[in-house]
Amino acid sequence: QVQLVESGGGLVQAGDSLRLSCAASGRTISNYFMGWFRQAPGKEREFVAAINRSGAYTSYSDSVKGRFTISRDNAKNTVNLQMNSLKPEDTAVYYCVAKRVESSKYDYWGQGTQVTVSS
Repeated sequence: QVQLVESGGGLVQAGDSLRLSCAASGRTISNYFMGWFRQAPGKEREFVAAINRSGAYTSYSDSVKGRFTISRDNAKNTVNLQMNSLKPEDTAVYYCVAKRVESSKYDYWGQGTQVTVSS
């Protein structure tokens, strides 16, 4: 079992930056693919970014590519999401997720952290 706790959300203005952090416990995340999803009010949950176990490969949704950067520190059991040039449409609850190698879906989810971007 992996427990994930997000932090770093808040209220910012358009164009600002935020850094979300995800602290994992229970097991080392070095064995898991990690990622971030988000869900805006009235909208479906959507993929934001993912990173492989070593951190060598990352992927992003088209809506955040070039503005967001996902990273991980396996020694500290943490995953981060650096968000730059934030837009009002980035407003959502952001969730940290973990996936076992053999899984077809993300197995573990955090409780989420709210990010609000004002125009």
